[in-house]
Amino acid sequence: MTTLTMEAQQNARWIAGWLGVCAVTILGMILLGGVTRLTESGLSMVDWRPIMGIIPPLTETQWLDTFAAYQQYPEYQKINQGMDLAGFKQIFWFEYLHRVLGRLIGLMYFIPLVIFALRRMIAPQLLPTLVLLLFLGAAQGLLGWYMVKSGLVDRPSVSQYRLTAHLGVAVAIYALMMWLLFRVTAGLSPSLKHIGPMGGVLIAGVYLLILSGGFMAGTDAGFAYPTWPLMGETFVPMGYYAEGWLATFEGVATIHFNHRMLAYAIAALVLFVSVRSLRQSAEPRVRRGAMLMLLALTFQIMLGIGTVLSQVAIPMAATHQVGAVLLLTTVLFWSHAHTDQKLVMSA
Repeated sequence: MTTLTMEAQQNARWIAGWLGVCAVTILGMILLGGVTRLTESGLSMVDWRPIMGIIPPLTETQWLDTFAAYQQYPEYQKINQGMDLAGFKQIFWFEYLHRVLGRLIGLMYFIPLVIFALRRMIAPQLLPTLVLLLFLGAAQGLLGWYMVKSGLVDRPSVSQYRLTAHLGVAVAIYALMMWLLFRVTAGLSPSLKHIGPMGGVLIAGVYLLILSGGFMAGTDAGFAYPTWPLMGETFVPMGYYAEGWLATFEGVATIHFNHRMLAYAIAALVLFVSVRSLRQSAEPRVRRGAMLMLLALTFQIMLGIGTVLSQVAIPMAATHQVGAVLLLTTVLFWSHAHTDQKLVMSA
């Protein structure tokens, strides 16, 4: 294993610390986004002003004007007819904080990136991925508004396709940051080619499960069957794929059942890999990763069942969403620990 110079080690610590702060903030953003969705606050801001939008209504007149603009759109007219200004303020603040946090993350990422690049603190093989993350972050902001627009036309809810895409990009940004964090901290190559086959399967499986959760949220499928392990009175719900293949993305019963089945499959796979690692590996980090995966999996299973039985109670459902990302984090850590560690980043 190649030893990094003292300067490279110091630079790596700065880069890792910066990525860690950004990743934790993005995790908070994912949590706030889930709460915004669960409280049906996402359509309270009916325009997108990237610069001036940072300033909320400050006077009573401004609040009344903002509320009047909201009243022109389907969510108020079809669902919140009669809502008063106080009620509007409650949902407005969730969406406002969500958007402001997004802008803050952009600054937290962009400014240090420029400083580190100008000071030549970033290893050459790391810079392209960091620039890619910058473009993904910018695309995420545009995608967020594209999602909101889908709920401002005819129906008072956002498209489940756009919502899932928005969630998927956020989780992808977070996951890539965490992979870079693990690799940079250990002085290893950040290339994704160093993810082993089993690690790739686990990461893809958990990510697909998170996307499935996006369709659950986008169609409110979690409310339809507040029972477990059965869905209603049967294991396979009535009307499963009755609407054809589009039911995979639009049928409430199909989306909910598929999410459960995918969760069972991923749980079995994570359990198998974790137990095998604990039995066969003597490497402390691999064993630690396996234990963390088991802990996160147990936590997530309990949250999933609790979310269903509580009829998607907001605290339970929001924690369940974060739990999925934490499970992905443990899978990334295990994959990092399990991979070939002979390839070291050059100074």
